[in-house]
Amino acid sequence: MDNENFKSGFVAILGRPNVGKSTLVNYLVGEKISIVSSKPQTTRNKIRAILTDNRGQIILLDTPGLHKGKKELNKIMMEQALSGLGENDLVVFVTEASKNSFQKDKKYFDILKGFNVILLINKVDKVKKEELLPLIEEYDSTKIFKEIIPISLKKGFNCEKLTDVFLSYLPEGPKYYPDDIISTENERFFVSEIIREKVFIETRKEIPYSVGVIIDYFEEKDNLVKIGATVIVERDSQKGIIIGKKGEMLKRIGTLARKDMEKFLGKKVFLTLFVKVVKNWTKDSKKIKDILQG
Repeated sequence: MDNENFKSGFVAILGRPNVGKSTLVNYLVGEKISIVSSKPQTTRNKIRAILTDNRGQIILLDTPGLHKGKKELNKIMMEQALSGLGENDLVVFVTEASKNSFQKDKKYFDILKGFNVILLINKVDKVKKEELLPLIEEYDSTKIFKEIIPISLKKGFNCEKLTDVFLSYLPEGPKYYPDDIISTENERFFVSEIIREKVFIETRKEIPYSVGVIIDYFEEKDNLVKIGATVIVERDSQKGIIIGKKGEMLKRIGTLARKDMEKFLGKKVFLTLFVKVVKNWTKDSKKIKDILQG
């Protein structure tokens, strides 16, 4: 290794749903690793993204949003978010600049104690400076955070320094992954995430986050990839919404997903989509694990 002071380590990204955790990971890596949607709870698995330069390697864990839901899916997602927290060198807690943020976040502060924690206050472009300063002081009074950094991922404000800040908390260590690896997830996983994202975006508020995707087959041949996938919903009414009138909604979801897949895979894609109802799958731990691993 050329750089004797090379740093490496694991960084967990935590925070409530929809505060910008996935957007942060995508910004740092420079690629679309995580689903970004206006719907909360779009990240279901701990996605490991990897940022490497000549100074060090940061292994990022984008976790499901912290929340207190009663469904079995909610409980499993919370377990996903918190499992292995102590194995990380740094915890980055992401929140947003709003007057109620501190009250919503403080129920999770106990799990942060004892770790190196940085607080990122995202979406500062939405508030006035005189509203932001009291919010910073409120978080600072907890004595939990090593640093508090106001940012706007949408505008790029204060974001260019984040890699340097993260590296400053990591120990000197080896390069765990080759330079050209930006995630440990396989192609089937990203293909399923692309489909799920298009369902969220196109159906907007009509479909809740209880949508799963199973990849039925993934066949590569020369410059073509044949992919078959099933979109899982809980109710017949949801199936009708995703299929749409004369199949138009499913066709649009498939077209948009295929374009992103071709960009991601660098090959032509032939995509076939199906929709299946699995009654109350978000309340059944076995079905949840089967679908999440889909």
